Amino acid sequence: MGVLRGYRILEFSGIGPAPMCAMLLSDLGAEVIRLDNPAAEGGLPARFNFLRRGRRSVALDLKRPAARVVVMRLVEKADALVEGFRPGVMERLGLGPEECLARNPRLIYGRMTGWGQEGPLARAAGHDINYIALSGALHAIGRAGQPPVPPLNLVGDFGGGALFLALGIVAGLLEAHKSGKGQVIDAAVVDGAAYLMTAIYANYAAGAWSDEHGVNLIDSGAPFYDVYETRDGKYVSVGALEAKFYAQLCQLCGLNEEDRTAHDDRRRWPEMKRRLSALFASKTREEWCALLEGTDACFAPVLSMAEAPAHPHNRRRGTFVEFGGAVQPAPAPRFSRTPSAIQGPAVRPGEHTEQVLRDWGICEEEIREATRPD
Repeated sequence: MGVLRGYRILEFSGIGPAPMCAMLLSDLGAEVIRLDNPAAEGGLPARFNFLRRGRRSVALDLKRPAARVVVMRLVEKADALVEGFRPGVMERLGLGPEECLARNPRLIYGRMTGWGQEGPLARAAGHDINYIALSGALHAIGRAGQPPVPPLNLVGDFGGGALFLALGIVAGLLEAHKSGKGQVIDAAVVDGAAYLMTAIYANYAAGAWSDEHGVNLIDSGAPFYDVYETRDGKYVSVGALEAKFYAQLCQLCGLNEEDRTAHDDRRRWPEMKRRLSALFASKTREEWCALLEGTDACFAPVLSMAEAPAHPHNRRRGTFVEFGGAVQPAPAPRFSRTPSAIQGPAVRPGEHTEQVLRDWGICEEEIREATRPD
């Protein structure tokens, strides 16, 4: 019932942002076929490989001409394609945009790389941390006097990469519906990470943001937007940016009137941070939750991955689901009429090769030729 139901998408197996993008498109209802390398290493057990959920897998050796013939037959029937190889790899296989669009002029050809399809670094190896470093994002994340902190690979691979490629593919499908023409989507992690920094760059341009991290409004510089340790060695988060929310935080925490005036006085921020550190260290996390959670003090406990699925709010919204015997994040966002859903568990590479090829109209002779062992 998902919004992309009826669309067919080919995913060339990869790591990081490309499978995340394909998972999202599958959760939204598209039929996504993953093209795996028969010699690929197993990696995580299938039931835990969440980024590969909801697709069927076809194992083909793309170095074999017969396999590439079958891939082109699939391309003819697909609405979109996702690939995450280095620039030039698909072209060398004869599966580049020019060849594929010649066979299917309506195809949306989605390309996922770290550096982009061109530029001085385009063919260099890299990972998430390198891409966000070049975008300015990594430098902006960290505490004063300390090195920048890698934010997992959320800002680069998944935020700047997978989500932007998914948006590009969906937008391309919408436009192709009107024009009847496909196109190439060049999604680079460095571009997407820079785009995510738009609001920060705006504040920097206006003189409202320092290029020194850990001294700004939302980078741990402000006492009312930070994480504090509690008496039991756990943590809570405070995000009382607006003066009215900060006033409520002060009131509920028993701070005096003078403390409330520190909101707009940056000179007093270090002093106020010390006050709040001592205050939050005086109670357990649970005690602070009882006092502040659900108020306009902009408060939340810092939960571990083991704790988050059990929180009442997450349970009420179904933010996490148990699927295939493992707890994992549920599809997002929510749709009122065409809800998203996990279409199935992750599968072993090549688990559905012959079944999928038959479903997509590939003849038995082509299947035998493409899948026979050397």
